[in-house]
Amino acid sequence: MSANSDVGGSRGIRIVGRSIKVVEHDGLTVLETIGNVATQTDGVSLALVTITKPTSEPWLTLHYDEYMHVTEGYEVDDAGTENTVTTPVREGQTAFIPRGSRFRPVFPAPAKYIPLCVPAFSPGRCVREEEEEGAEVSDVSARLNELHRKTTSSSPPPRGVCANVRLLYHMCRASSYEGAVSANAAYFPPTFVQDGRFTHATAVPSTLISTANHFYADAPPDDDWICLELDREVLEKRMGIVTIFERAAPVGDIDTDKSWDVLVPHIYGGIPVHVDGVVTKVYKMNRSQEDGTFLGIDGLV
Repeated sequence: MSANSDVGGSRGIRIVGRSIKVVEHDGLTVLETIGNVATQTDGVSLALVTITKPTSEPWLTLHYDEYMHVTEGYEVDDAGTENTVTTPVREGQTAFIPRGSRFRPVFPAPAKYIPLCVPAFSPGRCVREEEEEGAEVSDVSARLNELHRKTTSSSPPPRGVCANVRLLYHMCRASSYEGAVSANAAYFPPTFVQDGRFTHATAVPSTLISTANHFYADAPPDDDWICLELDREVLEKRMGIVTIFERAAPVGDIDTDKSWDVLVPHIYGGIPVHVDGVVTKVYKMNRSQEDGTFLGIDGLV
């Protein structure tokens, strides 16, 4: 057997795409190497961004984690807080911008940087404030929207879709919920940090039992579980906790079912169960005493 007979063969090494110039506008060039456009990959994206003259982006709100490595020049990130905080990112440095951040990238001089986004960048996951109602959409946004419409039909929808959904449902151990109530504190799922600092939920009660048996089948049969009905409007308007409809995501180390092709609500924060109006109802979940299988939810499904 020749030394290179296995190249591209049984070990699975293969070419999956090529770099594509997704933006070229007024001194800004974005060359995507991994992502929804370049490789049809939604889990992660990687690009090379070149800025040839001083410029800045509009205010952005990210619905993914981003690592930003500056290879030439430097960048300043303005954080969207009441007292604006600026973070210079210099040549050779890497910045981490967590999901949910609102910030404005400023480039005082020519620069190059490499953004790594998890999950992959898509226009639906990056809110550009130039796109607010009544404002003109820039050439950059128009180009990105066009490319992503051509290459993927599974990106999260733009703002406004799912906006009318008010009631959300979250399943948890009764003891965890009761502990938060007793402590007059917010409830956080045990996998909150691992999952990306959001709380899993659903807006469709009929899916709860199948979801519970997929993710929580290993829960001891004698554990009592409950389902919380939550008011999304109270979470957002009173507590500032935003819910975003995205593709289903793993819970801890348990992956999703590959057949699931729906958008589900992710609550970007814990649940302040001690605040009136957040939890509207608490339902008891029924389980098999033999193997712990989830069977139903009293008064709901």
